[in-house]
Amino acid sequence: MKTFRKKTSIFLILPGLLLAIVSCSRSPQSMITEITLSDNWFLAPDSLLKADGKSITQSDFSSAAWVHAKVPSTVLGALADAGVYNDLYFGKNLEVVPRKQFSQPWWYRKEFEITDSTAFPVNRLRFEGINYYANIWINGRLAAAADTIKGAFRTFDIDISPFVHQGKNILAVQVLPPKPGDYYMGFVDWTPRPPDENMGLFRPVILRRSGEVSINNISIQSKVNTQTLAEAFLTVEAEVVNHSTGKVTTIVSGEINGTAFQKKVSLKAGERQKVLFTADKYKALHIKNPKLWWPYQYGDPALYTASFGCFSGKKQTDFRQVTFGIRQVEDFLNEYGNRAYKINGKYIQIRGGGWADDLLLREDTAKLEAQVRYTRLMNLNTIRLEGFWGSSHALYDLCDRYGILLMAGWSCQWEWEPYVGGKPCDEFGAVKSPEDIALVSRMMHDQVTMFRNHPSIFVWVHGSDKLPRPELEKRYFDDL
Repeated sequence: MKTFRKKTSIFLILPGLLLAIVSCSRSPQSMITEITLSDNWFLAPDSLLKADGKSITQSDFSSAAWVHAKVPSTVLGALADAGVYNDLYFGKNLEVVPRKQFSQPWWYRKEFEITDSTAFPVNRLRFEGINYYANIWINGRLAAAADTIKGAFRTFDIDISPFVHQGKNILAVQVLPPKPGDYYMGFVDWTPRPPDENMGLFRPVILRRSGEVSINNISIQSKVNTQTLAEAFLTVEAEVVNHSTGKVTTIVSGEINGTAFQKKVSLKAGERQKVLFTADKYKALHIKNPKLWWPYQYGDPALYTASFGCFSGKKQTDFRQVTFGIRQVEDFLNEYGNRAYKINGKYIQIRGGGWADDLLLREDTAKLEAQVRYTRLMNLNTIRLEGFWGSSHALYDLCDRYGILLMAGWSCQWEWEPYVGGKPCDEFGAVKSPEDIALVSRMMHDQVTMFRNHPSIFVWVHGSDKLPRPELEKRYFDDL
């Protein structure tokens, strides 16, 4: 990890935080609109199989010889959890793991149930982290191919409605490993390289169910009256999608702090539309005497819960609920020419250290909480992630709760040839071609969209040892 000073390129979410969604009441149906597919996966290498995705996703296919796994997991992480490899961090055990087996594709297979298909006709699979390429099969059909499903820090939302049916369904994901020069997570020179290069479904796979209109990508920004701290102004943005083949009218309804707000939206067939709620038009977003989110030792890290829903008549078609905090971030150059920060108008002395995940990207919630608590016990208030770490939102949630600031963004992994698979680097790193610029900027977009609602994140880091290429930096700002 190299020194981070004013040279480093950054992007701030100045106002503040995340956002919330919801209808005034929460129906029983809304409780099952999001299902995380975490248990009862099976894992096998391509070389073990004499079958393709079509055969693997048939009901008469047997995965009895496969390794039982959970998701999220890397391939080696799943093998270690299953006892195929033991004590990998002891002695030279990591060195003897055969690397060649990870140069081929590996399959993840999962059976899942679809119920209430009349109430929830729209079914989507959200992949929050695939390293690196994937072919996705459902019930004998290819739903998405590796020419588009690629990039470790991309997120993918795939409409699988045409491929699923009431009852048991079978999903198989063929994960292909990253190649030298691909852009994926890395431990730079802090640890040995994991033999599988962390290939796998390293973040959650989520089944999202809704009616004809869904609500997605919710965001909130907060502006605090920093003179009095007695009021805050929220701006809420969400994306609504019409999944039907006809025009629809929906009511997008939100609720924060017990106060509701709503807007009628008309959507053409297949249309995506951003919906904006601002404090000058919706009194519910003008918060009086807000409980502010503060970093450790500066105040309490207060959190709120908010909800959004979509309604067609009296029928709720989708529901989302988010925990967020109200805080305002400002940055400036101090008298020494270094970048400094204010939270809610108060200067914050940044005291922190670097962070990297477990080598196999395995999360232990109790261990994570202990590490965050240790951060406070050391009188630190900040963690520099040196990447977009985390196999879930767990670390981010803990930092929200404990008031620990997070610096999230790229490390120097893609800035030096030895770390990025020998890809030539210049003064801006390895990201040069239009194709690479498009991919990396989209990965930044997806990470910010996924994590922006965490009040603990106060800065997005675009580089570590080097500045981003000007064309890439422009794309970051255009895309965000």
